[in-house]
Amino acid sequence: MFDKYLFALGRGVRGAKKALDAAAANPDPAEAARDVTPATQAPQPKALARDPLFLGPRPLVMGIVNVTPDSFSDGGLFLDHQAAIAHGMQLVEEGADILDIGGESTRPGHAPVSAAEEIARVVPVIAALAARTSLPISIDTMKAQVAEAALAAGASVINDVWGFQHDPELAKVAARSGAPTVIMHNRLDDDPTIDVMEEMLAFLSRSIEIGLAAGMRKEQLIVDPGFGFGKTHAQSLTCVRDLARLKSLGCPILLGASRKRAIGLATGRSEPRERAAGSVAAHLMGVMQGAQIIRVHDVAAHVDAMKVFAAVMDPAGVEM
Repeated sequence: MFDKYLFALGRGVRGAKKALDAAAANPDPAEAARDVTPATQAPQPKALARDPLFLGPRPLVMGIVNVTPDSFSDGGLFLDHQAAIAHGMQLVEEGADILDIGGESTRPGHAPVSAAEEIARVVPVIAALAARTSLPISIDTMKAQVAEAALAAGASVINDVWGFQHDPELAKVAARSGAPTVIMHNRLDDDPTIDVMEEMLAFLSRSIEIGLAAGMRKEQLIVDPGFGFGKTHAQSLTCVRDLARLKSLGCPILLGASRKRAIGLATGRSEPRERAAGSVAAHLMGVMQGAQIIRVHDVAAHVDAMKVFAAVMDPAGVEM
């Protein structure tokens, strides 16, 4: 079902390193003029070769590592680099297929940070994890400069919560590197009067156009409905119920409902870390509607859930 994505996304992972090596050998004068942070200058451990991002019959689990002081669920827990690295390796042990590293919170009311600060937070963590695991590592950023530094440190996937509509230069970074890239629907404010799915389709279509105009291949692109971003709680739930409508865009689908407020309202759980079961339920519904990647905090629970889902869908494939 998903085999057609294997070559394109695997090529993107390998293409990221090839493009970055070429850029290092033939530096662009304009790029060389940019400020370079101490974090990017520090010697880093050698990265292992990245596994290709293979979208197969079992949905992939993307584990979240927030190197931030203010993320809604685990802000401050992994701001220390060593804590973040240890957490990332714990997610690997729990069965994550992808690690998603972010250095700037995107929760409502978050404090924006500079590209230099974001790079200082994420690059040492990415470099250390890239030397310890061959899993694909995603950089969760809306800034082109951060994405470039992360790719150079060992990341092989880009995750942009504004779908190139905050920083169009990010599409050019993705095009040069060939990295698989998640483009998410977002809004500054929620509006209960809109048809959220129609707006989402229009927004993501525009994001795809930006990527293609920058030189990306469509096979690099993964779409995300942006559960909890610029939406009412009812609209976020609609994103899951009607997720199959995003198939019309012709891209793989990622869903990230993990521990979000809409899950808390549906379950009565005010503490985000108590929303694992509700998150699993939302993600299973999303997978039934076509999601091929789920972005989660609680990796072990979701890995088990996805294994059971795959077993139910194909009992012959289960080893007894």
